[in-house]
Amino acid sequence: MCSTLSAQAAPALEKKEISIAVGGLGTLYYLPLVIAEQRGYFRDQGLKVSIADLPGGAKALQALMGGSADFAAGSFEHVLQMQAKGVPIQSIVTQGDRPGLVLMMRKDKAAGWRSPASLKGLKVGVSAPGSGTHLFLNALLAKAGLAADAVSAIGVGTGATAVAALKRGEIDALVAVDPSVSLLEQDGAAVTKVDTREQAGAKAVYGGACAAGSIYARAGFILRHPRTTQAVANAMVRALRWLKQATPAQVAAAVPAALRGDRPGIYQLALARNSGGYTADGVMSEDAARHAYQFLLPAYPALSKVRLEQSYDNRFALRASSLPERP
Repeated sequence: MCSTLSAQAAPALEKKEISIAVGGLGTLYYLPLVIAEQRGYFRDQGLKVSIADLPGGAKALQALMGGSADFAAGSFEHVLQMQAKGVPIQSIVTQGDRPGLVLMMRKDKAAGWRSPASLKGLKVGVSAPGSGTHLFLNALLAKAGLAADAVSAIGVGTGATAVAALKRGEIDALVAVDPSVSLLEQDGAAVTKVDTREQAGAKAVYGGACAAGSIYARAGFILRHPRTTQAVANAMVRALRWLKQATPAQVAAAVPAALRGDRPGIYQLALARNSGGYTADGVMSEDAARHAYQFLLPAYPALSKVRLEQSYDNRFALRASSLPERP
């Protein structure tokens, strides 16, 4: 009876039915979102969530900007880019502080690698033009003294389409995340050259923790829908907490077969390689935001206008992380 009265007294959500756009739901980059949905954490918050799975993060951003999505799950770099254009978008939950992005070369091209400058003139697959994988590629090129047009960046999607493009020889190199990376490594089809899945590799590329997958929304939406935003944060932080204590086998069992693929051994291997990259509480650290910004700045000088403290709002994740843990 008391719990019923408490639930009735709770302030109503401003919006119960929401949409979240994501670019590549089957990638481990967005695993916390999958867990929040599959384990019913959104439902427990009184939300009915529709997830639109799109070919890349740039498409998810477009959905948010076009009004067909209330939130987007995407790279923090997109928030920075929109802030630089004067569009107030903010991250409310940081899913990862290690992006897990990997640059791979097709096996027959790998011997020519010396540095990212070796990519000059090659065809490089990214999930979609303007996506987080594309931004990563451009930042690596800038660091090597090359312009973005030194390579041909080709949108190949994520998962099976990206793997097929490389195996068919349609691209010479690929920027991707797991489980596609582990599959290509195990099959001997590609050789990893830049790897941010584990701490040492991420530090070499970014200088330390780096903001990765985020849940973000327009600042105006957040202002008008604070309780809905808090409910989303509560569900996502609960998923992050669960991931920190779950085994790879438990995580794999929680993910739909259509997303994890038909090679369970490789999926669990990929989980083990990436498990340390998820945040425990969804909170954006100053270092993680700064490293993301500094990594992109040489390739995107317009980011110099960005005020980092306006690109994320930690209030929601902090409140969510203060709640008692639930299974």
